[in-house]
Amino acid sequence: MTMFSRIQSLYLFLAALLAVGSMAMPFWTFTAERVIFFGDFMDFQGAGALVSTGSIAGGIFSPLTALASIATIFQFRNRKFQQRLILLCYALFAGDLISGLAGGHFLKLYLETKATAVTFIPGGGMFLILPEPVLFWLASLGVRKDEKIATAYKRL
Repeated sequence: MTMFSRIQSLYLFLAALLAVGSMAMPFWTFTAERVIFFGDFMDFQGAGALVSTGSIAGGIFSPLTALASIATIFQFRNRKFQQRLILLCYALFAGDLISGLAGGHFLKLYLETKATAVTFIPGGGMFLILPEPVLFWLASLGVRKDEKIATAYKRL
């Protein structure tokens, strides 16, 4: 079997696409005196280091998640290492989510000091990354299934 005939390859590829797609959309949309988008590498002048750090970290975690997902596809012969890479994907996803949430929180706090009314809604970037852990879990199940098949085949 080739790496593309395995279902976990599809799950990992979809997760990589979602991670890359989330970089093109804002993670949060704020409305103060004007509309402000917060996302990967979208800095807001004067908001402080914590907002910038959240934005930059999100911009680093998103492509790393995509690269780790793609790298995991090519490790189809080494299933134990593939499982470790899936765990890394989980960790990178968590870092991406936490950096976006934290950066958005600190931007909201900053905007509340500058404007009388601040409203915010989650952006498309947040919604694009939310299915990633489910896809990683499904890929992990596929890797386990392959391991069972390979182990049974070795016994014959």
